[in-house]
Amino acid sequence: MFAAELTENKVVVTDTDAVAELYEGVWYGKKTDNGLELELVEACLLAERQRIEIAKNGKKLDFKDFYHLCCALDSRFVPRYAVYHDLRERGLPVRVGFKGTDFKVYERGAKPTTAAEAKWIIFAESEDYSCEFAKLGKAIKLAQNIRALALWAVVDNDGDVTYYIISTPSV
Repeated sequence: MFAAELTENKVVVTDTDAVAELYEGVWYGKKTDNGLELELVEACLLAERQRIEIAKNGKKLDFKDFYHLCCALDSRFVPRYAVYHDLRERGLPVRVGFKGTDFKVYERGAKPTTAAEAKWIIFAESEDYSCEFAKLGKAIKLAQNIRALALWAVVDNDGDVTYYIISTPSV
């Protein structure tokens, strides 16, 4: 188990062995001068799997406390974590998203040095979320621009995830 420190809304792992194992081996986080910087969903999954031990101001946090802290820091953490957890359980390489997306998913087996373009972009929401058509249109346009497929991941109240392809109708 590797030591990690929560700083604001990121978790940093400084152990060089951890950086090699977690980034190069299974593609978690982003390499920085300080070590490996993990997003909250990444750190939470690694903490749940007992791969890292997270501390805040020198005080160790157990998984439950860290999860609740993440929920307080990110109002959308529950659906985002459920989707991230599901994608990783399926063995998919997942990166945190960009431009309003929650996640980018690559072909199975992709590594940081060999990854091509993202295969899917994922938008995670809870089942009680009401969405405007304009947001769906922007998601479709973004997916077309980067040659990926847009998936809307809906998390129900039991924590189950259902994925919907969103695209323009083919003629």
